[in-house]
Amino acid sequence: MNRYQVSLHTDKYAIVELADTETNSIVRICPERGGIAINCTLHGKELFYLDKDTFYDPEANIRGGNPVLFPISGQLQGGQYEWEGVTYTMKNHGVARTNPWKVVSTKEDGEASVTLILQSSEETLKAYPFAFELLFTYRLQDGTLHIGQEYRNGSDQKMPMYPGFHPYFAADQKSIDYETDATRYLDLNDNQEKPIEGPISLENKVESFVLLGAVKPSITFEPVEGTRVRLDYSKAFKYVVLWSVEGNPFVCVEPWMAQTGELNRKNELVFVPPGETLEADLTISLVV
Repeated sequence: MNRYQVSLHTDKYAIVELADTETNSIVRICPERGGIAINCTLHGKELFYLDKDTFYDPEANIRGGNPVLFPISGQLQGGQYEWEGVTYTMKNHGVARTNPWKVVSTKEDGEASVTLILQSSEETLKAYPFAFELLFTYRLQDGTLHIGQEYRNGSDQKMPMYPGFHPYFAADQKSIDYETDATRYLDLNDNQEKPIEGPISLENKVESFVLLGAVKPSITFEPVEGTRVRLDYSKAFKYVVLWSVEGNPFVCVEPWMAQTGELNRKNELVFVPPGETLEADLTISLVV
């Protein structure tokens, strides 16, 4: 039997399952629900939290897994932004997570992988007036999940964006010592910058924290005792956002290319030139 396997299942929606039998690792992706990875089991440990009721409800925002954020991460003031004199309305975290993706190809030779595509449509153009094509490759290899990304601009003008990810990690604690070279964080509960001095607690917090001053594109943390998770990502992801909900057993550790509301401010936008592609990566691994 091949070590690496790709199979198709149905759990209300079509699910692509990637398996690495030698490391007891499985990743499940749902193209129809925004190209989201809903499960990530590495070395026998399930890392993601998933509220299945929100997953099964086509009108709900999925609370769990690893939602794809594009073209924005976070919210816009009043849910709107202005571009070249025109005002557009866009939902939180953009259009990618609420639109169905399609499978382009799969692979079982040396890895278990699937490549998904999302292309701009009449519906996305109402919120984001740019022709785009996203190609994401979920690749499970040696017990590690790699997410390769291609952001292609099909427009005749530069395309502004600041994509990101919103992984929900199952957690048995909200006060966590994050291994990062960030020196401080912005607490959006009171809009104050604070030094990082040991564990960061999300207990009784409604809004998120934004890690600041990091140079190394990597963060390691232990959301469950004995389970050390590491994220490595492209330097284009300048920020990591921390968020949780009181009473729910998860912490979100989210690589973003800019802070929330950037399409309103327009200070740190990432631009993809016409006809060109920006490539990025995110790796999720278990420190064993």
